[in-house]
Amino acid sequence: MDYENILLEHDGPVAWITLNRPRRLNAMNDALLSELDHAFSELQGTRNRVVVIRGAGRAFCAGYDLSADSEEIGYAASRGPVQDRDHLLSNIELWTRIWRHEQPVIVAVHGYCAAGGAQLASMADITIVADDAKIMASPAIPIGGGYLSPLWVHLVGPKRAKLMSFDAGRRISGRTAAAWGWAAESVPAEELEEHVRELAYSIARTPGNLLRLKKEAINRIIELQGLLTYARTGAETDALLHLTPEVLQVQEWIKESGVSGAIERFQREGVPDIEDAR
Repeated sequence: MDYENILLEHDGPVAWITLNRPRRLNAMNDALLSELDHAFSELQGTRNRVVVIRGAGRAFCAGYDLSADSEEIGYAASRGPVQDRDHLLSNIELWTRIWRHEQPVIVAVHGYCAAGGAQLASMADITIVADDAKIMASPAIPIGGGYLSPLWVHLVGPKRAKLMSFDAGRRISGRTAAAWGWAAESVPAEELEEHVRELAYSIARTPGNLLRLKKEAINRIIELQGLLTYARTGAETDALLHLTPEVLQVQEWIKESGVSGAIERFQREGVPDIEDAR
């Protein structure tokens, strides 16, 4: 496959996947997600022992692409709640395939890691962050709800997950993410690439079959605790909220003035309770 939105490189026992939409801060559209899924299928059964995911340019990933011309804006209104839920679940299924991928998956986070980007990082086996990374569990505007935050509960606990979910756009640093347990380690930004490289090749010294069974053993415990169930529940909540008049209002703001304009308006005015106003 000729990739346009990601890069796939093989370097001995380590495969490197780079999210490659730097002008959009690697925001994820359907094409990028499809290529990411294909890359992991391509890596299945290979001699690679470790997979690293990183981002090109100034950020790891700014989340799902919410630009006015993206697939996300207006999707629920045009397709209906069931189709919207299925669309959201397709992303959860992709993260699940990465979660269960036979090779350990490391995510290296620098710059912004927001919303869907944090969703991806939450489902990796090991997340390493730059000290100054800016990590957000939800978008900077209330465009939905419940889709992203459930994955934070098993990592940081319900209180912190609610803090990050209720306060749209709240961010934490890489240092805080590691202290909370969302990330495995935090390192100075200038050391991130080399640190992840050394870690990946250190892990790759262990035979692939051993790594696979170790991963499955740990994942089984987390899955018994309900991880994949509440990840799917988030899709249902989000599909419902996408049809509320308040979220439809925010979508109109994005169409009128772009994401930046919508964020500025939200920070200035907030979003009124439209149903109460009636």
